[in-house]
Amino acid sequence: MQKHWDVMRSDDAGDSWREISGNLPTDFGFAIDVHAHEPETIYVVPIKSDSEHFPLDGKLRVYRSRSGGNEWEALTKGLPQRDCYVNVLRDAMSVDSLDPCGVYFGTTGGQVYASANAGDDWTAVVRDLPPVLSVEAQTLP
Repeated sequence: MQKHWDVMRSDDAGDSWREISGNLPTDFGFAIDVHAHEPETIYVVPIKSDSEHFPLDGKLRVYRSRSGGNEWEALTKGLPQRDCYVNVLRDAMSVDSLDPCGVYFGTTGGQVYASANAGDDWTAVVRDLPPVLSVEAQTLP
């Protein structure tokens, strides 16, 4: 789970939790999701702080851990890397069940970004919505 000041993991159905914020640039944020086929692969979008709800340094980055939260890598290809002052709210990130896994998120600036390759590359699929509160992904049979 990502809760305001930590990214946490439970391996016993929520009886106990441990922090896995590791090498994230900040541990504050809201959105978190898990890869559809790789339960150790996690996605978060950290933001600066409780009083500044935007990405650190104005660079929009999704962070992915393929090790259950032990190490994190910044995913930036296709995302704005300057002057980006948006937030990704708690329900505004989703994954699909395809292989490779698709990852999607919406921002308070009205953009929706999609990655068809588990976060390696991103494309803005919509740019002019009101603030995006929720994103859901569904695949057809």
